[in-house]
Amino acid sequence: MTAADTSLHLVRAGIDTYSQPVVYMREDCHVCRAEGFAALTRIGVTLGPKSIIATLNVVTEAGWLPADAAALSEAAWALLQPRPGDRATFVHPEPPASDSAIRAKVYGQELTEADFTAIIGDITGRRLSELQMAAFVTACAGERLNIAETIRLTRAMQRAGETLDWGGAEVYDKHCVGGLPGNRTTPIVVAIVAAAGLMIPKTSSRAITSPAGTADTMEVMAPVALDIAALRRVVETEGGCVVWGGNLALSPADDLLIRIERPLDFDSDGQLVASVLSKKAAVGARRVLIDVPVGPTAKVRSPAAAASLAQRLAAVGEAVGLSIAVHVSDGTAPVGRGIGPALEARDVLAVLRRDTDAPADLRGRVLDLAGALLDLRPDAAAGIGRARAAALLDSGAAEAKFMAICAAQGGFREPSAARHRAVVTATAAGRLEAIDNRRIARIAKLAGAPGRKLAGVRLLARPGDLLRRGAPLFEIHAETPGELDYARSYAEAQADVFELRE
Repeated sequence: MTAADTSLHLVRAGIDTYSQPVVYMREDCHVCRAEGFAALTRIGVTLGPKSIIATLNVVTEAGWLPADAAALSEAAWALLQPRPGDRATFVHPEPPASDSAIRAKVYGQELTEADFTAIIGDITGRRLSELQMAAFVTACAGERLNIAETIRLTRAMQRAGETLDWGGAEVYDKHCVGGLPGNRTTPIVVAIVAAAGLMIPKTSSRAITSPAGTADTMEVMAPVALDIAALRRVVETEGGCVVWGGNLALSPADDLLIRIERPLDFDSDGQLVASVLSKKAAVGARRVLIDVPVGPTAKVRSPAAAASLAQRLAAVGEAVGLSIAVHVSDGTAPVGRGIGPALEARDVLAVLRRDTDAPADLRGRVLDLAGALLDLRPDAAAGIGRARAAALLDSGAAEAKFMAICAAQGGFREPSAARHRAVVTATAAGRLEAIDNRRIARIAKLAGAPGRKLAGVRLLARPGDLLRRGAPLFEIHAETPGELDYARSYAEAQADVFELRE
């Protein structure tokens, strides 16, 4: 080893840092001293023809890591794929090309298409740290992205990945902007629309700020981590799919940005529209229905906010070649009974199987959305889509199509149930007027959802019900006693999650 040597042996740390490459070095390591590396420094790592940018974590105890070695997180290990005995070199990298653009946005300047292209390129190239991405997400929050910037960001996100070509076929898609617990319409809508003979390749996200995303719920019943070749095979065979978009290269920056938005617990209209429509364009869709639930504790709080979002969706959709229809729905209370992946999956199956006790509100929303999508067909007679959707659901055709899609994605699994449960009851008598969407969702998350697939909340009362004191309101489901106690303690301190009027 020479004085100028900046190489170290590589070892596997066995630490999951999600998609963020991280390197671990001892503080007395000769490379740390020579290069002046400190904790959270961004460092360039080169192994043969492969190079990555990673974040440094400094190890202060000498026990587990030799001084002449660097440990790689799982993400860094997967990118470099070292062999036993390999040494990598470590240097200070050039600043990311998008540094100045992010700084400009922080100070309120309007960004050009080239700026957004540079930012998205650095995000997908893993050249930005989590702090830099958080700065970008925060600088774009609220109303800080105008419509022109939203169009530029959407195009940049789409260009960063692959766009599917379905040979000129009419491709349909739908999306809900979220904020409404239990609103798991997508798997049923996909089954109905595919059963009607239309093509609907649905890619979905995992939860950002909710107890379950569509991908989380669908994963309870069938594999969702398909690659593009498998997605294409499923859609060409069955007409539709419900898969996780994070495993595809369709809009690769989106999943990385979602990882930053999740702990921040917000997303803006501009970022929401760019996220949704870049994925719709990338999957090859042309006719897209957007569900916008509106309510005082939903993500979209007022009709005026819904109208503003619809205007942005339409403008950006037109710019990227999408025909957008917006469906404004009731967002005043959760949908169905289950909140959490497995509990929502049970509601989905109850509707598909036409069970007598299937949630009527979930069924009604499904028929509204599937009907609106069927009405988007160029040759459709106006207003008959809902009746067609009901016929496909009631005949069992939608259930059969859903099972066929699950089989094509890797096989159907019946949802199981959590072992640990606790019922929360009413502390007063009266009519149930409203349920706070955000706080009931928080209870489900404290119980372990969405990471714990069986965790969540099962609603036992609905707005409009007349309740006596001590009547059951909801049941908490958890996979461990500790998570059950944690969620129950919070729930018992939030007596007004369910608004009762005497």
